[in-house]
Amino acid sequence: MLRTSLCILLVFTSSFMGCIDSLSFNDPDKDSSLYPDIKERHTLDWNMTHTFSRVLETGPHYALDVQDALFTVDTSEVWESGPSEADVHLSYWLPSNTLDGEKVPVIAVISPYFSYGQPGSESGDTGVVGAGRGEFIFENFIPHGYAFAQVAVFGTELSTGCFDYRGAGEGLGIHHAVEWLGTQEWSNGNVGLYGKSYEGATQWEAAAQGSEYLKTIVPISGTTALHPLLYKNGSAEARSQVMHMNYFSSTVDYNEDDIDNVCPDIIEGLFAGPVTYGAGEFDPYMDNYYSERSHIDKAFENWNGSVYWVQGMQDWNVDPHQVFSGPPGTHWYQTYKDAGFDVRGILGQWGHNYPDQWTKHNAQDSGYGAEAIYNMTRWDWAQDLFEWFEYYLKGIGPKPDLHAQIQRNDGQWRIEETWPPQDSKDMIMSLSECQTVGSFVGGISAIGGAVQTITSECPAFSEENNTHISGLVKLHLYTVATFDGGQIFAEMQDSVTGIRIGHATMDIRYHAGGSEPQTVIPGQELTMMMEFQAIDALIPAGHGIRLVLTETGEDYLAPACGNACPVHVISTESKIIIPYIIENKSEGFITPQSLDAANNQ
Repeated sequence: MLRTSLCILLVFTSSFMGCIDSLSFNDPDKDSSLYPDIKERHTLDWNMTHTFSRVLETGPHYALDVQDALFTVDTSEVWESGPSEADVHLSYWLPSNTLDGEKVPVIAVISPYFSYGQPGSESGDTGVVGAGRGEFIFENFIPHGYAFAQVAVFGTELSTGCFDYRGAGEGLGIHHAVEWLGTQEWSNGNVGLYGKSYEGATQWEAAAQGSEYLKTIVPISGTTALHPLLYKNGSAEARSQVMHMNYFSSTVDYNEDDIDNVCPDIIEGLFAGPVTYGAGEFDPYMDNYYSERSHIDKAFENWNGSVYWVQGMQDWNVDPHQVFSGPPGTHWYQTYKDAGFDVRGILGQWGHNYPDQWTKHNAQDSGYGAEAIYNMTRWDWAQDLFEWFEYYLKGIGPKPDLHAQIQRNDGQWRIEETWPPQDSKDMIMSLSECQTVGSFVGGISAIGGAVQTITSECPAFSEENNTHISGLVKLHLYTVATFDGGQIFAEMQDSVTGIRIGHATMDIRYHAGGSEPQTVIPGQELTMMMEFQAIDALIPAGHGIRLVLTETGEDYLAPACGNACPVHVISTESKIIIPYIIENKSEGFITPQSLDAANNQ
């Protein structure tokens, strides 16, 4: 039973956006329990005995036996070759209240990972509740009257056709699955999607199709587009060269049926990575292969639902710029909010992970989230999501606050109206104020034969006060090109402790930012408009920053031009722009934690 003393009374308005207009909303005082204030949740008793979080109250219903569906989709207009039709396979579980004729919403996970891999290393099929992500929905939400579905994309498990990696064919199959789930006799017509990584990407693929039944998505480190997944300002991740092949080779069985899995985009995908890496502005695949696999922009134009964005601030698999960046002048999180979408965010210092899977949080090093571990795991995540789904899929309860829950690098959580905060101020520091060693990045030094790097030690921001960096730091490097190519990887460190704070990377051909390369002429002077990955970090009083510029770092490839393309950086003409906010300790709040989670070393 929820403690009424910890409940808040929210004013319920009659103004709703877009696709939720058709829902019949109830008086929250009459039909639902009021929910505990987010800042008081740590005072409640939470079930911390599992590897994922639990809702505060278990629902009264149980899951009926699993059922399967197989339906055919006309694919003749999305694949130039391969089958003209393909089957979508899904499995679903209904809650017991449907036995009385009650119509229910459905939460679905759409994935390529059912029966994934070669014989002997297969995951379960769609009729087996997926470990972790599936169990989380099954155990928390079916008892509260939600159906749960697991959907296999084309070319995987029992779904036939071409495995069209993030392509139009895959999106078409996903769309038909959402339509099917929204039109069943047991369905109330409201579909929500959930999942991480590729299962976050499928949510954006669904939203891009604009189904009227898709009311909300909860992408957890979900890929919004393929090109920014594999490249940041033109800098190529190592996996960019093999991503398509890795997935395709894991979905084929090497038998006579595999011909049905082949379509032109598969062949194109095998070449797209190496060609984009080497050719840059001459890449023939940019305007078709990657644009077809950009979904967040299409969702913005075609869809009218709500988004609960979940992102690890230390995620190196699906980087935070998938949420907070976009084409120059575009900030997707804020762009959606400004357009009237209902948007909420939870942004923790974890990596490629769920908010509540504590056994994985501790696999983080210092400077990569480790300092935040003692307040990281969100044991209230299931309850938080429950309140979201109740409103957007059932029309029950007060409208959730459309805020951003953000965790700082030292572990403190706070609530912002949006992120990056709109009340931040910019600290502009010329690198001429810093002590800089080196002037070239890349190439081979004439002395010692080492790859050239640049290090800049910058003075303390303040001797008296902490500095709270919050937002997208910009590094504008005034450079001279030596080749049509070259790359800079910038790491920001605490100048006193050496702890990593964040990073940025850029191929010089992408000096304007984004994904549009330009030919660079040797000797050309230009400014590389670099943008760091999202940072929310505290710099203690008396501390400054150190910038280390190298030609590559972490999981990024060296420039395709090798040692022939060093970049000359004129530090005295360069600057860094640091967004900061005034630290206010009263804004922070405590999240429920367990000692086991915080000490899982």
